[in-house]
Amino acid sequence: MLSQQREIVILGGGPSGAAVALGLQKLGYERITLVTEARPFKAMEGISERVVEGLRGAGFQHALKDLPEPGPRFVTWNGESNQANTERLIDRVLFDQSLMMDLAMQGVHVIQGRVKGVKSAEFGHEIQVESCGQPIVLQADFLVEARGRAAPGGQLKRLRGAETVSLLQYWQGSEMERRSAVQSFDRGWAWLASDGLGRRYLQLTFDVASAALPEKNRLVEFCNEQLLRLDQAAPFLSGAEPTGELHARTSTPVLCEEASGPNWIRVGDAAMSVDPLSGNGIFQTLSSSLQAPAVINTLLNKPSQARLAQQFHQLRITELFYRFARIGRDFYAMEQQWPEQPFWQGRSHWPDDQPLHLPADIDQVQVCQRPVVNHGFVQMVDVVTTPDQPLGIWHLSGTPLAPVVTAYRSSRDLPELLSRLAAGGLSEPQQKMVLGWLQQQGARF
Repeated sequence: MLSQQREIVILGGGPSGAAVALGLQKLGYERITLVTEARPFKAMEGISERVVEGLRGAGFQHALKDLPEPGPRFVTWNGESNQANTERLIDRVLFDQSLMMDLAMQGVHVIQGRVKGVKSAEFGHEIQVESCGQPIVLQADFLVEARGRAAPGGQLKRLRGAETVSLLQYWQGSEMERRSAVQSFDRGWAWLASDGLGRRYLQLTFDVASAALPEKNRLVEFCNEQLLRLDQAAPFLSGAEPTGELHARTSTPVLCEEASGPNWIRVGDAAMSVDPLSGNGIFQTLSSSLQAPAVINTLLNKPSQARLAQQFHQLRITELFYRFARIGRDFYAMEQQWPEQPFWQGRSHWPDDQPLHLPADIDQVQVCQRPVVNHGFVQMVDVVTTPDQPLGIWHLSGTPLAPVVTAYRSSRDLPELLSRLAAGGLSEPQQKMVLGWLQQQGARF
């Protein structure tokens, strides 16, 4: 049986599951089934322009056409207010529907239904689904878990950050511009958004251990009391009334320390989820999912390289997790008004004290072997590692970097180095580019 004819089932229809489906299709896989369930509540989410580029790179077309224009984002942090930047505010229900439209238009089989159970064994998986009130049983040779933070973890080992909860409330009022805002306060921080049609999405994030949240029947009143204290909330509350709806969801950063096996893989938030303060939710979801098709392809077609493929996937999601965790840590550390409050005290030092970016040091630039994606498979190649890029850099704008560093190690005399680079087939523009990169690392000629 050709591996491309294996049955692959993807659980979850957000950006991660949809990106994996399109990636597998590009590799020639035809028997792909994606199971998705509509979100239980409406929510907005802000995305950056690099998310837009990630969606385009993944092959989405319909979803890109439906994206709104960027809107202003206002921030009050550490007592200072500014319009920091812009973000596109997307309705996640409509956005997820657009993703499924892309899959349908490109021939991916989508089932709208709820996963009721999964039985996994060495030879495959049995997935029980309820769709339109009818039971369906799917058989899969390979399973992709992409159901986000809610994905069952079983006995998988996980690293967790400070336990965090976000309370989302809706207000309804007259139309106001599509915009968002962030503000810190003594017990946490708020994210506020308007959809441009009169609905406002107001989310407060607290520390679970120290928040002392009231009983469920008082949560709406409690949230309103907090919101009324926030300057950034005033435009969103003006002329609006709370609907009484409130949804609680976990915002705890979580890293799954075993994110793949011989016939399964976890992607997106099911593999690792970051603190929403980093502002990289969908971006990290796409980042961890775009590599998954090559990992799956290697597991199915080159079983002798299975451990290498699993190592590659785990290293990549772990590196992403710590990078985004440190982004969140640095944002929290910028808030100095309540250093003794439990919410701020723990988060401003987690996960470690390593800088987000390490200084360049040419003496620490090394050539070594690392797993990379090459022509749809994971394989070991020569790459260049730096203090800030421990997983290695294979190409610089399409130019292999390892031969450049090897040539530099052999001769630091500029004319001789240029001669070596030319002999290696590098054009003058390529030589100029790699010399600039070496200088950025601290090289002197």
